[in-house]
Amino acid sequence: MSTTRIALPQPTRQKAGRFFRSPLGWMLTGIVGVGLASSLVAVGGVVAVVGAAVAVVIYWAVMRHVAGRDVPEIAKSGSVVQTVSGVAIGFVLITVSMLTLLTEFSFDERPGNGLSIVASMAAMQVGAAVTEELLFRGLALQALEKLCGSWAALVLTATLFGGLHAANPGATLWSSTAIAIEAGVLLGAAFLWTRNIWFVVGLHFAWNTALGLIGIPVSGHASEGLMTTTPTGPDLVTGGDFGLEASIVPVIISVLIAIPMLVAAHRRGNLVPMRRGHR
Repeated sequence: MSTTRIALPQPTRQKAGRFFRSPLGWMLTGIVGVGLASSLVAVGGVVAVVGAAVAVVIYWAVMRHVAGRDVPEIAKSGSVVQTVSGVAIGFVLITVSMLTLLTEFSFDERPGNGLSIVASMAAMQVGAAVTEELLFRGLALQALEKLCGSWAALVLTATLFGGLHAANPGATLWSSTAIAIEAGVLLGAAFLWTRNIWFVVGLHFAWNTALGLIGIPVSGHASEGLMTTTPTGPDLVTGGDFGLEASIVPVIISVLIAIPMLVAAHRRGNLVPMRRGHR
């Protein structure tokens, strides 16, 4: 029995090839691949860490073989230092925010195995931080800045990041705006400054893990951490049921951190000009 192969016309294959090599093409391809890997994160535990590793491999493959570019942003060299540096800044941000608001919460110790709680929380947040940063800073921000420059890409990805949290439990227009500023702008600025995914992953991981272990909801999702923390002050100050991310305090602190990062990114020549975005 013979089979007939249907070959696409040469012009069609060329158009398809050009599309996938374009920023929009490799961005969408990567989003699909990393997005599928991120479904493993929801399982939690070791599977979440495996999902993060799979996402990194997919990202590497898309960038190398579809976009046709190197991937210095996920290089192994210096990755530990970059990650630890990001973790340090993330924990400082949460620590300063909580010390400022200490009297606006009540704290109770939560029963359970502390080591197990920390391990489970860390595994879940590793998966979330890696996949989200590959999607937003690795793919979306880098693709958009090639199309419209770094500043526009930063605004667009920050707005998208905040908007996607609008469906979370307890979300409001303010909570989405707050996340767009404190997470979208800060994490985008951190990437533009360092051009390193691991730095941003560390910052993102520390932020979510610290909140979770304290027992504060993370983007509206309840956290079963080491403590049970209840807001007692005004929602604008504590973030209410949505969590600290809807508090005005970390928004202000995040802006104060992001501004010098963006200044340093400009001085390093890391920003792509408008309409001249090919790097």
